[in-house]
Amino acid sequence: MKQLINAAIAAALIAAAVPALAEVAVVVNTKAAEASMTKEQVAQFFLGKSTAMTPIDQPEDAPVRAEFYKKVTDKDASQAKALWSKLVFTGKATMPKEVANSAAVKAAVAANPKAIGYIEKSAVDGSVKVIYTAQ
Repeated sequence: MKQLINAAIAAALIAAAVPALAEVAVVVNTKAAEASMTKEQVAQFFLGKSTAMTPIDQPEDAPVRAEFYKKVTDKDASQAKALWSKLVFTGKATMPKEVANSAAVKAAVAANPKAIGYIEKSAVDGSVKVIYTAQ
């Protein structure tokens, strides 16, 4: 019984030590005209429904990517990928550019006034402008 209690305590401590993913910030170039966007507006770019901005994606295995798609598009990453595959196959769109991490997203967005990306809110700095925060 004591081992069971110790195991339960250990499991609880481990669960408490794993932080929930922080807020996801949707970012654009600091010179972009947009000051803010709704969740729906952001989703349009990342679901291939608008080409007014160029979406920049994080790697498929990045936790921030899964969190972003869940909170902003109401789809999991595999559903979004399937949607993009269909759009690419039919010639209606090209896949979002995928970069290595949040630092690479910031660099890509800072270099392109039409780019839109997402990063952990804690990674935001003056090189990009936050237009939406997914909580």
